[in-house]
Amino acid sequence: MTSASPVDEMPPAALVRPRPRGRPRKTAEERDDGNRRREVLDAAARLFRQRGFDASSTRDIASAAGMRSGSPFYHFENKQALLAAVMQEGMRSAIQRQNTALAALPEGASPRERLAALVRNHFEVLLGPDSDFIPVMLYEWRRLDADQAVAITALKDAYEAAWVPVLTALHADGQLAGDPALVRLMVFGALNWTVQWYQPPGAGKRRRRATLDDLTHTALQLFLKAA
Repeated sequence: MTSASPVDEMPPAALVRPRPRGRPRKTAEERDDGNRRREVLDAAARLFRQRGFDASSTRDIASAAGMRSGSPFYHFENKQALLAAVMQEGMRSAIQRQNTALAALPEGASPRERLAALVRNHFEVLLGPDSDFIPVMLYEWRRLDADQAVAITALKDAYEAAWVPVLTALHADGQLAGDPALVRLMVFGALNWTVQWYQPPGAGKRRRRATLDDLTHTALQLFLKAA
């Protein structure tokens, strides 16, 4: 019997499946794992904001996410690591939403229009739907260890960097009084404080509740000279 060559032993080309390009597809288990991690983050952000870090146990978080009491530790080393992840997720989302808001502006938008977009988006991040993440950062910042604080600070600096050229341009045009660097700190201080008192329309009957557009308009009147 004549021995077959290596070429003869190869299967027909039609039977050879080409290797998929790029990263291999995630299995159903891996996709579910990512979803469950997000559910833990959402539940933790909500409870940390409503109750505070100390009053929110991992058992409470697991229950809110529909999990067994120990399941969050599959995704996060401990409760403090979960807190840091909530803050990181909040800042990454805020940066993405801010970039989207700026990209939606017409070409050649004025510095005033750009500031309005930044302020409106910031109110959305603080007070709109799914807005638990950033308030947790404002409330629980001192809970972070040194390494966690450095990571969150880098994200916060990246977020605020988009405001610097806008405030600088407004100052150069005479629409913004004061040093832009100090004004930026005061603007964020004022805007961030709204999480303490803001109630959306329909939340009470004693007085009219402002919309996020109302807040934006008022903030621009407060910090900028009349156009």
